[in-house]
Amino acid sequence: MNAAPLAPERRPTLYFLEHIRSFAPVFLDTEVDMTAVRRHRAAARAAGEHLSLVSYIVHAAGRVLAAHPEANAAVRGTFAPKVARFSGVSGKVTFDKTVNGRRVVLSTVLPDVHVADQADIQRQIEVVRDGDPETMPQFAKVRALRRLPVPLGRLAFRAGIRGLGKRPQLVGTFAVTSLGHRAVDGFHSVGGTTITLGVGRMSDRPVVRDGSITVAPMMRLSLAFDHRVIDGAEAADVLTDLKTRLEEFGSEAAAEPAAAHLDDVPAAPRS
Repeated sequence: MNAAPLAPERRPTLYFLEHIRSFAPVFLDTEVDMTAVRRHRAAARAAGEHLSLVSYIVHAAGRVLAAHPEANAAVRGTFAPKVARFSGVSGKVTFDKTVNGRRVVLSTVLPDVHVADQADIQRQIEVVRDGDPETMPQFAKVRALRRLPVPLGRLAFRAGIRGLGKRPQLVGTFAVTSLGHRAVDGFHSVGGTTITLGVGRMSDRPVVRDGSITVAPMMRLSLAFDHRVIDGAEAADVLTDLKTRLEEFGSEAAAEPAAAHLDDVPAAPRS
């Protein structure tokens, strides 16, 4: 056996996992017929535009969470818990990165995805996907955490994540994590937000339509929700609406704005 101290590159992940121990996660999943997304993606590719599957999830989820302000929220505290319902929707997206030769997960937050167009979401994803995590300003706080001794790093992380008002900028109001680039059909993850979406691979599978068997591109989509903030019925509505929006992507129904509900949601408290 060879025991060694935890690598500095993995310290931020440790602090994050310690933070989410207070969560009360419940897990749902569904299958999404991605025929409309595949058609839309092919048309975009023919026009010289690349759109990743994650950009579709973020774009659709931003609209859906705007229509479900109870789920676009966060809770803090044990003895006197407070719930913040946010006035905008921000999506946290995770990336598989290599830092100092060590494979780690890093994330970035895309702001206002309930009103952002998909091309802008894709551009933001590509900036982080293709950038150097050792120089990008998006990861300056992560680099600072790595340099601190573990006790100080743990305290710094807790202090930074404590306030509800900063949550949208730090961890988003929902999270998306994908393993669809590998042979993974489905998985569940807790991303530090009330709603976390797990994206599996898209593959052609037999499905029944109008009583006949056909082949369609299907994708497993999971949703983890924090039971302290919402209940299963609300989470099921979110997942169902997201499935519908993806399956109708590009149609007139899916193009209707869903952000109007946020107009009546007060800003998050600063505490």
